[in-house]
Amino acid sequence: MKPSTTSFAALLETAHTLADLSGELILRRFRRPIAVEDKGSAHGFDPVTAADRDAERVISRYLLRHHPSHAIVGEEHGSRDGDGTSGYRWVIDPIDGTKAFITGSPLWGTLIGLLDGDTPLLGMMNQPFTGERIWSSRTGTHWRTADGRTRRAKTRTCPKLAQAILTTTSPDLIGEQDRRKFFEVSARARLTRYGGDCYGYCLLAGGYTDVLIETGLKPHDVVALIPIIERAGGRITTWEGEPATNGGRILAAGDPALHAQVLKILNA
Repeated sequence: MKPSTTSFAALLETAHTLADLSGELILRRFRRPIAVEDKGSAHGFDPVTAADRDAERVISRYLLRHHPSHAIVGEEHGSRDGDGTSGYRWVIDPIDGTKAFITGSPLWGTLIGLLDGDTPLLGMMNQPFTGERIWSSRTGTHWRTADGRTRRAKTRTCPKLAQAILTTTSPDLIGEQDRRKFFEVSARARLTRYGGDCYGYCLLAGGYTDVLIETGLKPHDVVALIPIIERAGGRITTWEGEPATNGGRILAAGDPALHAQVLKILNA
């Protein structure tokens, strides 16, 4: 495999194009009647819609046309290897938060991540309904709002769990044994809130919350979010303190000191 040589600026522009293409398609389906299928999972109802599948298809077609050497990993249509001349791998979740999507809640988004080998290079979360887009650059994280303004997103200082806001998508998605650990952390936190899927991670990157705990994630659930959080000043790993690239049990915190504190509780 040859070294990846495409400029970061060009790759970021590709991510923005993918967000534009998929966002337009998804937005036409949001809060409108749409058929829902159940993929089935260990956690029960696991919905998928035509919006999920069509958005991923649009993204894949663009990448195949413009970056045929890049590999693609998608939630709905599986993986496609590149031609072996590039180490780039796009990791796509067309609608992260499909349960929110089908119930009319805007707490969902399209996740577009890019790995260079096994290293997360860039990440983007697009929410076309609210007009928000969050992405990582080489040196930071950026948050664009519906008025077109872009600001730097930064995590906030919060080294102590007693002062922290804890979030998770739903404790129902956490297994019984791990759930006990989650509630142990929750009991020590200042406030616990539920809901959010990928949007919850972006709220952490933006300095609105402090710590996030989840389990059972797949690579497409988290790869895009790793550089978003890390370049905003936070830390995201597995519960074992290992890289989060492959998913699993995930701990993210805006303050590295808080991450270390919660990691000890989870592993006690």
